[in-house]
Amino acid sequence: MALSDRLRVIRVTGDADRMLAIEVMRATYQQEKNWITRDEKLFPDDELGKNSVSWFVVLDGDRPVGTLRVLYDLPLDLYKEYGFKNLGGINLDEFIRRNRIAEIGRFAVLPEYRRHMMVVGALMREASRETVERGYTHYVTDIFEGEAHSPYNFHTRVLGFQPVATHDTGELNCPNRRITLILELKAGYHRLREHGGWLFRFFTEGWPSHVHEKFAVPPPPNGATTEAGKKAASVPARN
Repeated sequence: MALSDRLRVIRVTGDADRMLAIEVMRATYQQEKNWITRDEKLFPDDELGKNSVSWFVVLDGDRPVGTLRVLYDLPLDLYKEYGFKNLGGINLDEFIRRNRIAEIGRFAVLPEYRRHMMVVGALMREASRETVERGYTHYVTDIFEGEAHSPYNFHTRVLGFQPVATHDTGELNCPNRRITLILELKAGYHRLREHGGWLFRFFTEGWPSHVHEKFAVPPPPNGATTEAGKKAASVPARN
């Protein structure tokens, strides 16, 4: 059976599902990278069942092979402690306050599955569908500059994330500088539709018609993060 036929994505709803997500992050964030040392840091107990946070796990048969988290209630006070250095074009703090932005993170895939785009695509498909249905307009995420498995090029060149700021500290125990990226979901949708081919079809497979209708009209060509996007060349990807 082909991998695409074996994969399924579940939304974490109970302790058993939570342990599946932790299993993936133990293998990646703990054993491989040593970014987090305790399970309660990987998946805090108080995030289970909260409406303001969603966790997803992709399974190959019964085996968990990838996970991600979407935060809908952004920790703005925590962000202030990170000491963002804006790349120009927008004030990140104000931009987050003025728009409906969700944070996408804790994105982990087992090493032997990282070359399979379908694993990442299946997680992104479910997460983005829910995010759009909730009425959110943007994603914000951090990646580590120069990290061996950094998704910087995929995020920026394929999906259309724009680098808007950097900072040196964060939740995870990694010495690399963080690059903060923002994606306007509508812009990413139209970017993939125009250039993504099979990837667009895979990312949006199973989306109900009302989700597609939210993106029917393309965004204006000069979005709020355009100037910041022009600074991308000043952020070395090194991945």
